[in-house]
Amino acid sequence: MNWNKLLQPDLILEGSILNLTPEIIQQYQLKGLVLDVDETLVPITVGFASGELREWINQIRPLVKIWLVSNNINENRISSIARSLDLPYYLGAAKPSRRKIRQALQQMELPPNQVGMVGDRLFTDVIVGNRLDMFSIFVEPIVHPDTAIRIHPIRNIEVLISEILGASITPKKRRVTNLDET
Repeated sequence: MNWNKLLQPDLILEGSILNLTPEIIQQYQLKGLVLDVDETLVPITVGFASGELREWINQIRPLVKIWLVSNNINENRISSIARSLDLPYYLGAAKPSRRKIRQALQQMELPPNQVGMVGDRLFTDVIVGNRLDMFSIFVEPIVHPDTAIRIHPIRNIEVLISEILGASITPKKRRVTNLDET
């Protein structure tokens, strides 16, 4: 698999994961979601889920099986977030390593092509999803509202490198690739 295919999300959402609607999930016939945690679901400084996120999870829970898979190794923080959402989780995933994502897929009893890998990072979340032939969904990070406007230098560098390598990461309301697979 070449770099632009590894780095090219199947779906780019403008805004946060909260813009991943039941209609989008049904449109792509997804049966499961593997969700990154830090800045995909909650700001890195927060150890619990917001009411808005809990409401979103409850809205999509009837449609898909859901697992949290985080690179974070802080058991207290990740388990607290998982408990607040009543979701199973793996931490210390070392994405783009596929090991813990494969474990989540086995627990869900779903083939990778029926599961969306959702995250805010190209070089971890999107790459691991694409390496496993999952449906990769790229979202904007969630940052703490009390924090001053934050620049994401690593994310910005990832986007720049990805575009140099041929991936198209320009944010649009809903940018869909692989139209022939829908």
